Amino acid sequence: MTDLPKLFQPLTLRGVTTRNRIVISPMCQYTAHDGHLEDWHLVHLGRFATGGAGIVFTEATAVQKSGRITHGCPGLWTDSQIAGHARVTQFALRNGAIPAIQLGHAGRKSGMQRPWFGNGPLNEADFARGDMPWSPVGPSAIPVADGWPEPHALTLDDIAELKADYAAAAQRALAAGYKIAEIHGAHGYLIHSFLSPLSNQRSDIYGGDLAGRMRLALEVVETVRAVWPDELPLFFRTSAVDGDAAGWQLDDTVVLARELKARGVDVVDCSSGGISGPATGGGRRQPGFQVPYAARVGKDTGMTTMAVGLITHAEQAEAILAEGHADLVAIAREALVDPAWPLHAADTLGYDTTFKTWPDQYGWWLAGRLATSDFYQPKN
Repeated sequence: MTDLPKLFQPLTLRGVTTRNRIVISPMCQYTAHDGHLEDWHLVHLGRFATGGAGIVFTEATAVQKSGRITHGCPGLWTDSQIAGHARVTQFALRNGAIPAIQLGHAGRKSGMQRPWFGNGPLNEADFARGDMPWSPVGPSAIPVADGWPEPHALTLDDIAELKADYAAAAQRALAAGYKIAEIHGAHGYLIHSFLSPLSNQRSDIYGGDLAGRMRLALEVVETVRAVWPDELPLFFRTSAVDGDAAGWQLDDTVVLARELKARGVDVVDCSSGGISGPATGGGRRQPGFQVPYAARVGKDTGMTTMAVGLITHAEQAEAILAEGHADLVAIAREALVDPAWPLHAADTLGYDTTFKTWPDQYGWWLAGRLATSDFYQPKN
């Protein structure tokens, strides 16, 4: 192949240049201890850096202790948590990947079960394991679904404290060495619950019409952008649609994206759903089912967008970029199956068939086998 595949063309965002357009999406591991990253996270995320991804995201990281999704979720609400994150960022940078952090607050879904224990509200079995509940919060006192606890409706003082904690967490992320920050505004967590009319029934400045429901998201962006250096990119993950005719719509996402752009957001990460029940729940989905959301946001706003959701094959990822539907593609579960997915995609697309882009510790072995054996042949 003589033309450089779009998937392997570098992308410059402010002062950061990625080696390719492949992003490892945040994937919760539910394995942190009191919000601190463990060896598991270093190995888990490190595999993606050595596997050739351009950007590697650490999972959703709580800005407040009470903002964790589960007892096993990480945080950056205290300085003692910086060191664990720094191990991840330093390893990623040494291996050519850009380390990125997703900052969030679980809101109405905070304090729920780890998925392998049920992925719902905590119950007696969880209490027996030592996972005790805490009070969730939201825009209004509306539970996620039947059987879920009623959240405390945030006061104006609570919101002011929340914004200050986002700023403090962003500063800790910077100290840890992250080069990209993303604000989690999707999947039914706190910011998304303010955006959606299904969960936000406030009558003050943070509710009501679209402008009121967007206010918290935009103020959090302003707060983080004020402390996040100008040379570093800021992403925002959105649930582009709620999947309910009475909920958040794609047209709303376009309006939000324009406002995010005006406040210094560089990339809109287009996911969907999650306002009721687990973030990853729902029925069967088709490959690339969320790509049209990224395409619409990019077309209508001129923003850089990231597509995510059942992107599994190199040719599929290349087509999304080549056809202009998005500027970045995010891989998640497929990277669990194959942590070296980017390196294998480079082979598939003819970009690297001789292991030149593999880590030196692996590449020289594999290139030697290629030169001396018929056992392995590249795909192109």
